[in-house]
Amino acid sequence: MPMIRLTKPSPDEYPEFYATYMAHLMVEQRDIFTILREQGQQVLAGLKSITDEQANYAYAAGKWSAKELIGHVIDTERLFAFRALWIARNEPNAQPGMDENVWAANSNAGERSRVELWKEHHVTRTNHLYLFRSFDAAAYARRGEANDSTMTVKAVPWLMAAHELHHLKVLRDLYGIDFLSLDWPGKES
Repeated sequence: MPMIRLTKPSPDEYPEFYATYMAHLMVEQRDIFTILREQGQQVLAGLKSITDEQANYAYAAGKWSAKELIGHVIDTERLFAFRALWIARNEPNAQPGMDENVWAANSNAGERSRVELWKEHHVTRTNHLYLFRSFDAAAYARRGEANDSTMTVKAVPWLMAAHELHHLKVLRDLYGIDFLSLDWPGKES
């Protein structure tokens, strides 16, 4: 089955909380799956380019290290994918929210190597791109409830990309680690 080209979701298709994240992507003219693949390459190149000292850096006491931030991105992507699958399969029950700090504290991302994290990110992203390929138009149109908000399956890949872009900007602006400007194989100039 060919992958469906997803238009940008309207604000009523995702939780209002993500509006500021989504605003960064709404100017994008590229296909969302291209954006997700390219972000995956950026994270891979970024984790390969930084030192262990940079990976373990946290910009303030009580803040996540760069590795923990990447672990959070991975965990959140998994949660988004599960939400998409849950709704796509027409499950009528609502899903609970998450406490990102509890999840981060129990992820062990800070104890893992950069290589382990980029491999995990790559496999996670690749797996989710295959999941999205399995959905038909009816699945993408379905709405469900998660964390006391309604979303469509169609919005989920956009939310993944917006969430990751937000955190790549946090890495750049607060950690001094710029994955966004790196060159990587296949990057368009």
